[in-house]
Amino acid sequence: MKPNSGNESICCPEFDPIPWDDQFVEWKDKRFIKDQVCTLFYMPMNFGIVMKRLDRKIKATGATMADWVCLSDHTSKWNMDLYLAVDKVVPDAVNITMSGKYYSKVYEGPFRDTEKWCKDFDNVAKIKGYTINKCYLWYTTCPKCAKKYGKNYVVIVGQVE
Repeated sequence: MKPNSGNESICCPEFDPIPWDDQFVEWKDKRFIKDQVCTLFYMPMNFGIVMKRLDRKIKATGATMADWVCLSDHTSKWNMDLYLAVDKVVPDAVNITMSGKYYSKVYEGPFRDTEKWCKDFDNVAKIKGYTINKCYLWYTTCPKCAKKYGKNYVVIVGQVE
């Protein structure tokens, strides 16, 4: 993927993979707001609409997106739950917290490689002796910004037993 040299607007911050690649993090009551995206055979259909809805709720309360972390949980071929990290409770949103130990690994490339990345993540975690309870995918930028930056980073975050 080559960066776009045009002056189109960029809505996503540039992602630095180093703090997330092959890292072990521990969260204690990390705040998120939750929403759902409709998918068609795992392909998001209304991701942008849901992100705009969440953004309006965040801005209305003066909250901020903590670290720009947005975890995706593909619960079926037809649904994906989103967990957007925030710095405080957001009224009129489903507020949750996550606690635990997590292992993260960064991948780069086209989304069609997701299955390959997931298999690699499972193998790496197993080699490191981790038992993964739950996996989330973090699509670090929208497709337009990924094209502008020339990189499409995806982070797999696995909750470690």
